[in-house]
Amino acid sequence: MSDHSNSADNHDHGLSHVMSIPMLLGTFAALIALTFFTVSVAEWELGGIDIWVALAIATVKALLVAAFFMHLYFDKFFNVLLLVFSLIFVALFIGFSLLDSEQYQPQIEQYYNATATVE
Repeated sequence: MSDHSNSADNHDHGLSHVMSIPMLLGTFAALIALTFFTVSVAEWELGGIDIWVALAIATVKALLVAAFFMHLYFDKFFNVLLLVFSLIFVALFIGFSLLDSEQYQPQIEQYYNATATVE
């Protein structure tokens, strides 16, 4: 008889995380609620912070997906920190890029008005 505990076919790595159905449904419900919140916030006039609110909601949704659907919740804390800081950096980068585009808005509108009259 051979001992199968040392064979290469042993797939018990201890890396599996079984998620409960209530946890998965709760995460799904939170994502749906945040999606409805994103749609409702789009109707509000928030002035200059509307893009920041949209980016914050998108960041929370991305964190939920990574934490529960990608099992990052069960991983090392350092990996969680890397993801959080990466998402914050991306949100800030996109946010500052969009804020900078407001400077060129009059020239863009002038171009659209000029091309609309030519057609």
